[in-house]
Amino acid sequence: MTATKGIACAGNWIVDIVHTIDAWPRKSDLVHIRNEVTGVGGGAANVVLDLAAFQTGLPLFALGLVGTDSHARLCHTACEAAGVDTRWLKGTEAQPTAHTLVMNVPGDSRTFFYHPGTNDILSEQDIPVEEVAQAGVGLFYLGYLNLMGRLDAVDANGSTGAARVLARARAAGMTTCVDLVSADTPGFAKTVFAALPHIDYLFLNEVEAQRATGLPIADAADRAGLLAAALSLQAGGAGTVILHTGEVALWLDQAAHWAVPDPVDPSQIVSPVGAGDAFCAGAVYGIHQGWGAERSLFLAHRAAAASLHGATATDGIPPLAVLLA
Repeated sequence: MTATKGIACAGNWIVDIVHTIDAWPRKSDLVHIRNEVTGVGGGAANVVLDLAAFQTGLPLFALGLVGTDSHARLCHTACEAAGVDTRWLKGTEAQPTAHTLVMNVPGDSRTFFYHPGTNDILSEQDIPVEEVAQAGVGLFYLGYLNLMGRLDAVDANGSTGAARVLARARAAGMTTCVDLVSADTPGFAKTVFAALPHIDYLFLNEVEAQRATGLPIADAADRAGLLAAALSLQAGGAGTVILHTGEVALWLDQAAHWAVPDPVDPSQIVSPVGAGDAFCAGAVYGIHQGWGAERSLFLAHRAAAASLHGATATDGIPPLAVLLA
């Protein structure tokens, strides 16, 4: 367990407007929206709200930048209802709150139309990690790398704002956890490798692992490919690498720990939109509590499976006691 109590989640705050559709249309065709639901999304938002849904009483803090619009009010309302401290969730009139139109085809796929808004102007100065540490927080999460325009930009020295924020967080005594996003951006690998030396725990999936390392991964069950990518990321400076797919999870510290999730009936899946973040929340909680790889991955997989039953990224998560039962 970390020496101090509490988890702070910084980074992306997004309002997801999730449309459930019958099938992906051809160009210029019409498709019916069968259901529409709005919820808060993004790495920081999903992880902190999932952690709140565990109902453990752990102090939780939101960090990031939103606008002064209705989407911003939705973010604050969600946090307040969940008991998340929002003193460091700042507002600005410079950009609207980031939002995403999510097109969900049940049992098939989901597609995102994203407006970055305030996430692209989030700066190092907006994340007062020293104040966070002084409040007694022991674990600092940042997500997603490669979806925070200003913080992702690689400077002439090969560093980024995100890397400097993480370095400050560690210097202040906090454990750092970082999650990636499956965005096909030109500087993806450079942004990731700039931050690696300052990351205690790195979360990513097989798509992100390939983009970060350039190494081939044949499919979601390719353990050799997953391990090679994780080792490459460790060689770049990361501490523990936690690589998860729909088939298997790898927790690589000084040794490789593997875990296979229980199968989920496809007919019971409402939306997969928040599964990766729910997995991350489960593992982050285990890290904070000082659990080992096996128990942390068990909770991570149970949380990911539970999230599949919700329409938004966070509304399917039950209390911790239910997940561990």
